[in-house]
Amino acid sequence: MENTNNPKVSIIMATYNRSHFIVETLVSIQNQTFIDWECIIIDDGGTDNTKEVIKPIIDEDKRFVYLNRDNKYLKGLPGCRNNGLDLAKGDYIIFFDDDDIPHPQNLELCVQELNDSSISFCRYIRNVFFGDFNYQFDYSKNYTSFFIDKTDIEQMINNELPFNSCAVMWKSACFEKNKFIETLMYAEEWELYSRIVSSGFKGVSIDKCLFYGRKHENSNTGEFYNNDPIRRESYVSAILLVVKNLKEKQLLTYSIKRYFIASSINFNEYALFEKILTILELSKLEHYKWQFFYLVLPVRLRLYRFRKSFK
Repeated sequence: MENTNNPKVSIIMATYNRSHFIVETLVSIQNQTFIDWECIIIDDGGTDNTKEVIKPIIDEDKRFVYLNRDNKYLKGLPGCRNNGLDLAKGDYIIFFDDDDIPHPQNLELCVQELNDSSISFCRYIRNVFFGDFNYQFDYSKNYTSFFIDKTDIEQMINNELPFNSCAVMWKSACFEKNKFIETLMYAEEWELYSRIVSSGFKGVSIDKCLFYGRKHENSNTGEFYNNDPIRRESYVSAILLVVKNLKEKQLLTYSIKRYFIASSINFNEYALFEKILTILELSKLEHYKWQFFYLVLPVRLRLYRFRKSFK
């Protein structure tokens, strides 16, 4: 094992009542082919026996650090991650969840890509699984890649180029002026990562699966798609923050505006459409134009679905 006084990679893991999953995750981190890392585990006030089940691993492997969230950070995933960021010693930062499985080459290949001084982050493919993990790992180091910068922000925003929270390794400099918004309980990484990329940081995306996300209803994403009101309201707040950021950086193109206006239809109860138009500070003519678009879009969507049902 490498000396962890100055580790190359800092893994930040928030945990909350995941004693039934977290040991498998920690073992998968120990199985990494790259060994110069620290893993900072921040417990968000869980009430199960997480501390007891991971104690043998923590005691044996000093690269793991287990702490309770400091009270100066808000309860929740963003607060825990910010707590970890302020403790991290590594040159590179990566976020792992407490119920997922990283590929054994995850850290090795990302560090290899980030040796390029012009690259600030490495994105990779993430697959999902249900129930028991039974993937066979591909250890090939042959893969294609492409570069990402702020010109790709639209694809990042509309998820044509997904930035999953645990599917990117970052240079620590990306977080010197950028942290998670701790009041967000959903889409917090989407908001933060778009803020980082829109600030001018450049990265690379490699076409290899290096992470496996466990799907279950108790995850944040599962709760969102089950219409949890806290998650839905958080997504609205994240959208407004992203719109404001892109407007300030003059990256709010017509197609991005169109995307957000279309998205607002699903959040009528939060008056999202009107809030977006307020941020945009449009002329009366532009305001009426987008209002018309907002009104006719549901009809167009229904017609599209109706026609598609006959194909």
